[in-house]
Order: sequence, then C-alpha cells, then structure tokens
Amino acid sequence: MRTTPPQLKVDVWRGNDEGSFQRFDVPRMESQTVLDVVIHIQRHLDATLSYRFACRVGMCGSCAMTVNGRARWTCRTHVTKVMKHAGDVLEIAPLNHLPVIKDLATDMTAFFDKWRDAKGYFKGEHTRNEPAACVDPASAERKAADAGIECIGCGVCYASCDVVAWNPDYLGPAALNRAWTLVNDVRDIQQQTRVAAVSNDAGCHSCHTLGSCTERCPKSLQPTASIAGLKRLRGHAPKGEPR
Repeated sequence: MRTTPPQLKVDVWRGNDEGSFQRFDVPRMESQTVLDVVIHIQRHLDATLSYRFACRVGMCGSCAMTVNGRARWTCRTHVTKVMKHAGDVLEIAPLNHLPVIKDLATDMTAFFDKWRDAKGYFKGEHTRNEPAACVDPASAERKAADAGIECIGCGVCYASCDVVAWNPDYLGPAALNRAWTLVNDVRDIQQQTRVAAVSNDAGCHSCHTLGSCTERCPKSLQPTASIAGLKRLRGHAPKGEPR
C-alpha cells in the first residue's frame, strides 16, 4: 500500500512589506534543504511565489532568506537543522532591513549603494600597458585583506545587524568589511578618501561590536574584526600615505 509522506507545515511571507504569512503543507523528504521547500511550493503549490536563487551550492549567496527568525543561506540550510521537533512550523521570510519587492525577494540596491559609499571598489594608478602590480603574499597587509576578501555580498550579516535596524544610514558590516580589505591593498590609491568615508556617523564607529555579523556569516568571515581594524585607523593615514 502506498503511504503518504510526512508533511511539513511551512509559513511563507507573501506580498511586500505590508504582507502576511501563508501556510503550506510540503512533503517531508530526506536531506531536504529550505530552498528545496521553497522550490517545491513554487513548482507544485503556488507558481506565483517570488524568491531569488542561482547556484544552489553555496557560492552565489542569492538565496539568503530569514528562516525561523534568522538570516541564512537556504541552499545550505537543511530542514533538520532548523526543525528539531515533529509538529514544528518552518517559517520563511525575506531578509530583514531591506525593502521587500515581493514575497521572499528583497531589493538589494541600498545594500550595494553602501558598498559604493564606503569606497568599496578598487582604484589603481597603473594602466594596462604597465606591468601588473605585485603584492607580497606574506606581507601583513595581504594577510589582513585575506581575512575578509571572500565576502560574496549575500546580505546575511547586514540582515543580522542590530545597528542597521537602529540606524538605517549605517553602512553595515559587509560594506565596512569590503573597505577594510581595500585599505590593506597596497595597490589602491584612494586610502585616505576611503578612511574618511567610513569614519563618519554612519561608519565603523557606530558599530556596537555585538558580533552578530561574525556569528552568522555563512563564509565564516569576521566583519567585526574588520570593523575594529577600521576603527584603529582613525586619525592615522594608511601605510605609505602622508599623515
């Protein structure tokens, strides 16, 4: 006799910022991820559900959502990790601190605008006609940059940051982490401008060092440490620049 698989009770955010949760029953499967659940709902229960994903293997970060109150990559979060007891409800919502476009999809424009405001982009002085600039892999600057350079801009740290909730102008841990990696790039020529950009009321000194960004980073980076490094630069020019 064919048996019905056990069902998951799933509450999914629908609508925009003023939306509400909708309940779905989804078949429980072995080794099921939260993204598997969302995809099942969209493909089999409600084709109008909106969300974002790409690689499904933890490389792009685009599937980040709020799962049972915590920002996570849904492709790397197994249902068994967030539902410990039979009868628990799986709650899936968009990332915090970002405008909701529809359902689980958020507008990341402000998030990346803050990268720009933190001068989170490289500016060199060499042209393509000159030899490539060399960076000593054993140098202190390179090691400091290495600690945060693997950020892929998923927004989990930003959505987890209490300071962003209190102060929407705060640049946030991802933008400040990016600024720190570039402050330590000896090829960059806008170091003083960058330090000034992250030292205002919306910058690194607004961080309360709660550590939520470091605790929840799916890449195990430490934005808290990067921000602390920026704080220590106040009043000091980066190495190689006049004071």
